[in-house]
Amino acid sequence: MCDIVVQKVIKNPERRPGPPHPSHKDRPLKTVVVTGATSGIGRATALDLAARRFNVIGTARTPDKAEKLVAAAAEVGLTVRTVLLDVTDRRSCQDAVTEIDEVTEGGPWALVNNAGVAPVGAFEDVSEEVARDALEVNLLGVARMTRLVLPGMRRRGEGRIVQVSSLGGLVSVPFTGWYCASKYALEALTDSLRMEIAGSGVHACLVEPGFIDTPLLSKGLADFPAESRYAHGYMAARRRVASWSPPGPETVARTVRRALLAQKPHRRYRVGPGAVSAPLLRLAPAGVSDLVARTALRLNKR
Repeated sequence: MCDIVVQKVIKNPERRPGPPHPSHKDRPLKTVVVTGATSGIGRATALDLAARRFNVIGTARTPDKAEKLVAAAAEVGLTVRTVLLDVTDRRSCQDAVTEIDEVTEGGPWALVNNAGVAPVGAFEDVSEEVARDALEVNLLGVARMTRLVLPGMRRRGEGRIVQVSSLGGLVSVPFTGWYCASKYALEALTDSLRMEIAGSGVHACLVEPGFIDTPLLSKGLADFPAESRYAHGYMAARRRVASWSPPGPETVARTVRRALLAQKPHRRYRVGPGAVSAPLLRLAPAGVSDLVARTALRLNKR
């Protein structure tokens, strides 16, 4: 969100990955698990990869959502398999990975950790329950799934783990504190993991979307608390965001695909509005980044 001022001056090119593997027409099928695949970035990624002949297994929290994903793929002539998964439930994660191992003869080649939640609200308005859920889904759920698929990847001497993070993991903005906290933690965890598995043939990288038009965004904006001392700020932020025209989740899906196809993936792939400005704001003095964020959301008048 906070990039809107800088964006007027700086264009937002997507980073180019390393050399790709051979054409998807010549590439044997590889299995990729996409968590949170029933909507938004996850759904777009599952369909994009299926169209490139990957063997896609998308996770869903309910049978109904799983059926809708399979039907959406079938409508465009694609095949996506599904497994039920709640990343906050340790047993559910174990059962899902066991099922995946059985149908893939030893586990997936790649895991795209996309499942996430985006709690919105000022620090004083977000309950401990909501904050805990954000950390469970966005951080601990990612850790559970990664821990379960890593042994198989190590045995095969190859694999790819793509963490769908956020530019909110670089720069925090008003009313997204707990979301940004979970993404900051994911960034740190993935950096450590990447260094620990170096040389194993398994690569871990981060995809950091900016402001993207997804159901997660719409729900977050609708969830602003109505009765709050920050009501003015919420209304200003909602109006400001409504005036923007963010790209759709397909933009991120293409970036995930590039991260999977690159022989030597980058540590980070930044995509969408803010891909240039967010890293710059992280380097700027705190007073400057605070001013830009508040100006972008028109929060300077209370």
